[in-house]
Amino acid sequence: MNKITRYEVKKEFQESFQKAVSNYVLASLSNEDNIMAEAYFEKENQSVIWLFERWTNQKEFDKFKENPAAEALQTLTQTALLKPEKAIYVNDLEPISKEEWRRTSKKEDSQLTIMLFVDAKSGTEENFKTTYHTAMPQFRSEEGVVTYQLSQFVDDPTKFITFEKFRSDDAFQFHLNFPPIQPVLDYLNSSIKKQPFQDGIHNLIEFAPLTRE
Repeated sequence: MNKITRYEVKKEFQESFQKAVSNYVLASLSNEDNIMAEAYFEKENQSVIWLFERWTNQKEFDKFKENPAAEALQTLTQTALLKPEKAIYVNDLEPISKEEWRRTSKKEDSQLTIMLFVDAKSGTEENFKTTYHTAMPQFRSEEGVVTYQLSQFVDDPTKFITFEKFRSDDAFQFHLNFPPIQPVLDYLNSSIKKQPFQDGIHNLIEFAPLTRE
């Protein structure tokens, strides 16, 4: 069960909401059925918060909703948000293990996390998946890559999301100039519904991080 939740928080609630989300993440990570839980705000708009979580199955996730940290967050959403939260359920393509999800940056790193939404033209989805299938092992082997995952929306197979975590800006720039990325960029520049593809990029700042090495 893979869920991404977007919250848009009222200014006066930002501090308390981040604390509630942080408590939720910590409680999630201590549950043996949690695979990953991380929280971020957008660099360009700190009122927008993203919660990423993966669980072994829906049943265990539903049980976790009774955890005090989960109940506290849900209660706060009733007053702290500018609009209702948006939940996105995804299927990971070529998924990684729990250990790989929980791999962290090092203390000396300046972590950079990029999320990219891809709205593919109908009929090109398999081409996109094939292109990434070829490139993914090479992306994940880059020295500066911490995490790299491509996922597909459960309710719309033309929509995808990439979650890319780098050790630094330099590592990200290396990635953008890494030869295996060119077929992916060619696809993004020709086969998505809205151009330029950069409109779908979000620069995220983690505020509930794991303990780093």
